Amino acid sequence: MTTSPDWTRRLAPYKQASLGRSVFELTLTAAPLCALWGLGWMAFKAGWWGAALLLTVPAAVFLVRLFMIQHDCGHGAFFEAKAANEWVGRAIGVLTLTPYDYWRRTHAIHHATSGNLDRRGLGVIEMLTVEEYLALPPIRRLGYRLYRNPLVMFGLGPAFVFFIQQRIPVGLMREGWRPWVSTLGNSLAALVGCALLVWLVGLAPVLIINALTLLIAATIGVWLFFVQHQFEGVAWARHSDWQREDAALRGSSHYDLPPVLRWLTANIGIHHVHHLSSRIPFYRLTEVLSDHPELKGVSRIGLRESLRCIPLALWDEAGQRLVSFGELRRRARLTA
Repeated sequence: MTTSPDWTRRLAPYKQASLGRSVFELTLTAAPLCALWGLGWMAFKAGWWGAALLLTVPAAVFLVRLFMIQHDCGHGAFFEAKAANEWVGRAIGVLTLTPYDYWRRTHAIHHATSGNLDRRGLGVIEMLTVEEYLALPPIRRLGYRLYRNPLVMFGLGPAFVFFIQQRIPVGLMREGWRPWVSTLGNSLAALVGCALLVWLVGLAPVLIINALTLLIAATIGVWLFFVQHQFEGVAWARHSDWQREDAALRGSSHYDLPPVLRWLTANIGIHHVHHLSSRIPFYRLTEVLSDHPELKGVSRIGLRESLRCIPLALWDEAGQRLVSFGELRRRARLTA
């Protein structure tokens, strides 16, 4: 598809947020999360540990949805009022362990550079080109392979990012006091909240129910972010050839999920439209697809196709596509 030069104008009407709808979506997300946590604590205290552990799964999904609301706040999309976006975003950040102001800054960098090979940096999953990878010494190749290993990417990685990395303003340490206030303030608020919960329900329920919920939610979040920009058919370009609309449509996926999962993930799968216009509230993204059906098939992947994205780890500039380490080995054997 050839990108249209007037997408900014065509999508402008969808940027209008509805206060009533936003409050409704926030309530419809936060209330089930609190209820599931409450049921989990009661089940744990009653000795129904299996039930308590099972409840962490739906709780994690609602926590992911709450993060998506924080995400909209970070783009100034969830409420019309700037202060409402900021303070709701910061409050949610205590639950998601995501320092709102720091994350908003790094995420803005991601939007400004997504799909640009010459501006890879903050707020992204690290990706090397084939040439860059082959130029590395063996020990650094091993490090990159470990980083891209699914057990690390979707196992250790999410825990590291949310529990450790986001405790300090990585990448923004020299940009004044604001990133530090954001990260340290978030950590302090989370510690106070945890202490209050421990006082109310006990240490073991909080560690098992809440910590496990956070870990599952972090894993789901990393998976969603991965398939939004690491998929078969994705486009990357050098800065001289990079264009914002083209990068949005061809560098971000339309993760076409079943309706229930689409609702639970707050339409974040309609990511190509989100990158076209990040000020559109998540609950209006489906309107865009309905009114502009030509966008439905752009960069589309389904659940089954998304699983094939897992091995993709290197950008082949010659072939203009992502390849796996296995394919790179096969090429080397054929060349030899």
